[in-house]
Amino acid sequence: MTSNRLIYLPLGGAGEIGMNCYVYGYGPEGKERLIVVDLGVTFPEMSGSPGVDLIMADITWLAERADRVEAIFITHAHEDHIGALGLLWPRLKKKVYARRFTATIGRLKLDEAGLPADTITTVEPRPTVIEAGPFKVQFVPVSHSIPESSALIIDTPAGRVFHTADFKIDPDPVVGEPWDDAAIAAIAAERPIKALMCDSTNVFSVHPGRSESSIREPLREFIAGAGGMVVATTFGSNVARLRTLAEAARAADRSICVLGRSMRRMLSASEQAGVMSNFPRTVSPEEALEIPRRNLMLLVTGSQGERRAASAQLSRGKYLGLELKAGDTFLFSSKTIPGNEREVLRIVNALSEMSVDVVDDCGGKYHVSGHANRPDLEHVHRLLLPDMLIPMHGEHRHLREHVKIAHQSGIAAEIATNGMMIDLTGETPQVVEYIETGRVYLDGSALIGAMDGVVRDRIRMALNGHVMVTVILDESDEPLGEAWVELSGLPQVGRGERALIETLEGDLSEFLEGAGAKVLRDDNKLDEALRRVVRQVCVEEIGKKPEVTVVVSRLQAE
Repeated sequence: MTSNRLIYLPLGGAGEIGMNCYVYGYGPEGKERLIVVDLGVTFPEMSGSPGVDLIMADITWLAERADRVEAIFITHAHEDHIGALGLLWPRLKKKVYARRFTATIGRLKLDEAGLPADTITTVEPRPTVIEAGPFKVQFVPVSHSIPESSALIIDTPAGRVFHTADFKIDPDPVVGEPWDDAAIAAIAAERPIKALMCDSTNVFSVHPGRSESSIREPLREFIAGAGGMVVATTFGSNVARLRTLAEAARAADRSICVLGRSMRRMLSASEQAGVMSNFPRTVSPEEALEIPRRNLMLLVTGSQGERRAASAQLSRGKYLGLELKAGDTFLFSSKTIPGNEREVLRIVNALSEMSVDVVDDCGGKYHVSGHANRPDLEHVHRLLLPDMLIPMHGEHRHLREHVKIAHQSGIAAEIATNGMMIDLTGETPQVVEYIETGRVYLDGSALIGAMDGVVRDRIRMALNGHVMVTVILDESDEPLGEAWVELSGLPQVGRGERALIETLEGDLSEFLEGAGAKVLRDDNKLDEALRRVVRQVCVEEIGKKPEVTVVVSRLQAE
């Protein structure tokens, strides 16, 4: 008799924040039926992935086993959980389950990718059960910084798994469902929790988390007391914050203008899905131009310094006819995600040069996190009393700290980073296999592997410049004229104030004149020799070893 096992495999989101993609399996070893939880993205940095648009998990392992995949479950509509749906779904082609608001956003993504919208099935929360092979899955409403965020109950023959996804303990989230202690405790009372897969983002925050409603009055007071035009930026998906800001603006007799496609789309989806109604009336940019500045507030995208977002464009001058002036106020009602500090500071300094008053959230007065802090995590541990805990959604330091907390409470726990397959079947979690994982880049409209060399070559060219060498050989393999050179990203003048192109072309032509027939007849040897000459000259002239492309054209006898 073949024994079955319950496995957990993170492909993204474990050991990092973003790019969430998790796999659960149940069945005989190597033949488990699988479900996927979330298909998210993360965002590139110019230093490590220049020119890349989005980054997502490499799901090759999963795609190779697509015949064993039962379904895909999306916990909520943040980009790091749903952003890769339209890009990666064609490799799996399995039914997707999500709640109404998340499904609305998901269908927009599928439509943009030219994929069928009926791929997504809208489901109701618990007690509705979705059967997917050996799994029975329920969506559990939890509070977060986006409507209809859900944890998952994953029932299997080997026990019950509780997958928190992103959550916070908030009894009054303004928009969306409140945290319900009794409902969470009832889940554990109904069937013991074998494994808790738990959000670890704020494990180092030692104070209990604050409710979204706690910043309602501070924002009202701030906007009422601000001079000139007020501009506020936050995460476009945080529709509760958008509502709070808009209501504060109306209380201060300010009209509201929303700038940024993603923010407008989230507001529209919220109303379409029925999670938010009666949002204060907004005006168009054209109408905003006619409103006195003291009676206007702009809600804008770009809280993380995104170059093409409305915040950055306003910091560079006019955007859709609107512009900031001395005496205006700009509010960051958001936390800067680590890694985005430089881009945000660029905007802050540009606004300062305009004599705009910038208010950020260093003191936590105008922003609250959407993730559970350490005391809240410990509270959830006590509510669910799991046999074991696997931390997720965090960098390695977050996962390690969360494991320490679990051990202090007598809960078996294990650090599982991307590619580590964990067997949950026994009394303690066991690492049973390491899967090769990686990243896939959306580069323009093409998907490329992180190790394909495309971005690596781009970085090399950015760091070292590029030289193109063109050589023409006649029918007898003799050089026809001199070599010529084109430079990109390199100084035009080398040592001795001589043009670098002249130096390169002179040395290359001299090499060709003395090259033997054996080299001239062999494209590979000629290519390598010309590259060597270029790099040697560049090191001597400008101290750089550039990337080199050699083009050899051979004339054919008629």
